[in-house]
Amino acid sequence: MYQRVQVMLKIPAHQLELYYQGVVDTVAAETTDGRIVHFPANVLRSVVQSHGVYGTFELVFDGNNKFVSISRIC
Repeated sequence: MYQRVQVMLKIPAHQLELYYQGVVDTVAAETTDGRIVHFPANVLRSVVQSHGVYGTFELVFDGNNKFVSISRIC
């Protein structure tokens, strides 16, 4: 069974540099219902814009809590 959570991300481009340099490999974010989720930083590549990653996103995890997908919802 998949678990879907929503997070609001506000990551400016200069902070994303840490992910690309390999300094940081995991993102921790608070879900809209107050839980903390961790996911691989490299998944942000599909949602990065020139100014960074901003918006509300849906993260999908499988039954083993392994990341499946990320999509912008707002």
